[in-house]
Amino acid sequence: MNFTISSTKKQELIDITDQVNELVIKSKVKNGICNVFVAHATAAIVINENYDPNVCTDFLNALNKAIPDNAGYLHDKVDGNAGAHIKAAILGPGETIPVENNKLKLGRWQNLMLVELDGPRSDRNVEVRVVKEG
Repeated sequence: MNFTISSTKKQELIDITDQVNELVIKSKVKNGICNVFVAHATAAIVINENYDPNVCTDFLNALNKAIPDNAGYLHDKVDGNAGAHIKAAILGPGETIPVENNKLKLGRWQNLMLVELDGPRSDRNVEVRVVKEG
């Protein structure tokens, strides 16, 4: 199962919790695990809070402070997006979440987020696999 996400900014966190939960419900898996994977080298999947938008802003600010864009990376001579590749590699392309009672078992303040690091893009492909327990 999969879906496509469009981004509107160079960098942003996009809440994909509802889209993934819909696919979990469609799977009819009562208990198990859900693996979410973004098939791109300049995007990532993380679990983070989305109730206070300042958390997403702080997240991106801290990430950019640790790994600044245009810092003389060799790949910047090719595409100008080496920083996005490095950030995505550190964050990782996927997350695995428990499924309980046919829905994602996330904590109260947890959301599943696609991290866009080289946008805007119209074609971020998110793959979802739901595996039954046992």
